[in-house]
Amino acid sequence: MTEASEKVEEEVAYEKKWYIIHTYSGYEKKVAADLEKRIESLDLTDRVFRILVPEEEVLEEKRGKMVKVPRKLFPSYVMIEMLSVREENELGLGYRVDSDAWYVIRNTNGVTGFVGVGSDPIPLSDEEAADLLSKIGIDIDGEEKAPRLDINFTVGEVVTVKGGSFDGQQGEISEIDHEHGKIKVMLEVLGRLTPVEVEHTEIEKIDY
Repeated sequence: MTEASEKVEEEVAYEKKWYIIHTYSGYEKKVAADLEKRIESLDLTDRVFRILVPEEEVLEEKRGKMVKVPRKLFPSYVMIEMLSVREENELGLGYRVDSDAWYVIRNTNGVTGFVGVGSDPIPLSDEEAADLLSKIGIDIDGEEKAPRLDINFTVGEVVTVKGGSFDGQQGEISEIDHEHGKIKVMLEVLGRLTPVEVEHTEIEKIDY
């Protein structure tokens, strides 16, 4: 290997980036499963890492019990974490995926293409990826998070408190914690409006 080629090799900068592929409607999980098998069998695990269907787990109450229910965030889309070459040119910063991995993914049944410009995949920014992974219930490092609670209330909504020392009082929702199922409601305490934290099961909508 010549000194020049060694220098070029040293300057190659690899990064893991998240990409989005588009699939036929209803084929998201099949595509993800097929891709995992193909990536494994073709020994591309050093270039393609995680394959995720963007859906979140929410807790819903059914027959008096809280059960986990999957909900698709973006139907017809699948997320793929891939090794990318960082490239800087006169147009700015860009990323190029491995050509073999691109070919395998692009030619998997049910895949209609990468999200990008033409045939060139464009990765999500780190902020976009972190936000989307958070909604799925995974942090950027791959650790699973607790499922979000399916809370059918919105900030600014006026509700009635059920039970406890504030039973029957009405107030406006100021904050919602989907992860822990807590809601802060502005209630009158000693003549002043005060944010009071209650369980999401301890309030109800007002029927007008």
